Amino acid sequence: MPIKIHRDLPAYNALRKERVFVMTDDRAEHQDIRPLQVAIVNLMPTTVDTEIQLLRLLGSSPLQVDITFLRMGSHESKNAPPGHLEKFYIDSGLIREKRFDGLIITGAPVETLPFEEVDYWDELVEVIDYSADNVFSTLHICWGAQAGLYRRYGIPKRPLEKKLFGIFPHGVHEQYAPLFRGFDDEFLAPQSRHTASDREAIAADSRLTIQSETVETGVFIATARESREVYVTGHLEYDPLTLDREYRRDLEKGIPIDIPKNYYPGNDPSKSPIVRWRAHAHLFFNNWLNYVYQETPFNLEDL
Repeated sequence: MPIKIHRDLPAYNALRKERVFVMTDDRAEHQDIRPLQVAIVNLMPTTVDTEIQLLRLLGSSPLQVDITFLRMGSHESKNAPPGHLEKFYIDSGLIREKRFDGLIITGAPVETLPFEEVDYWDELVEVIDYSADNVFSTLHICWGAQAGLYRRYGIPKRPLEKKLFGIFPHGVHEQYAPLFRGFDDEFLAPQSRHTASDREAIAADSRLTIQSETVETGVFIATARESREVYVTGHLEYDPLTLDREYRRDLEKGIPIDIPKNYYPGNDPSKSPIVRWRAHAHLFFNNWLNYVYQETPFNLEDL
């Protein structure tokens, strides 16, 4: 939440330069408060687990957030519990006349396919295009980030030699950027993907800003339109055992898979993983919500 201080206090300008959320007395007296409206396009095969992971982070903020779950009506999910989507989700086509403060588009288990071969690609394109004028800030995660970068900027993806899998350190280019307020110089985050968006193409597009990256993982977070578009190539939302479940799933299926890096103590899968990304995951999602809260017009029709 923002702090309320007098505009003439010396700390006001200093904090504003650091992009700390501050509010003056006059603004506080005239502001209206309403719940944030956030939609989630959940494309992950672990439907319920992903819901819990995202809601855990969105729910850690003191802000009230009203959630709308969206599904691709053109795709038949084989992983959600029977009747779950029908009860709790609405088809994406039903939101065309509605506006949202925030939108989250998750990853999906289709990253090795060309975008146009994904059976719900046309419908997802409609959602991405819709978000440009009807959503204040859209948060794209993993394949969702690749899809957004490809649709909006033509950024291609490329296959990796082997799956990027584990917990990796990432740096921050601009610590005073709203999304990285309070971040350490280096932070850890889960990665689990077979492909990567082209780093050089991202860097060459002046509309995009690389906010976080490493040599080992490539671009981790990029933004556009002053963080109204956020592209996160990894999975800050993952819970402690998500990578463990993915690892054991692939082993059972006979799929070649390395032990997730920097995850198990001593690289021993018989030991419980050590969670070292939870604090920054909460901080990132809180920063995103606070940014949306501060910048979205009170009347969404004014977007």
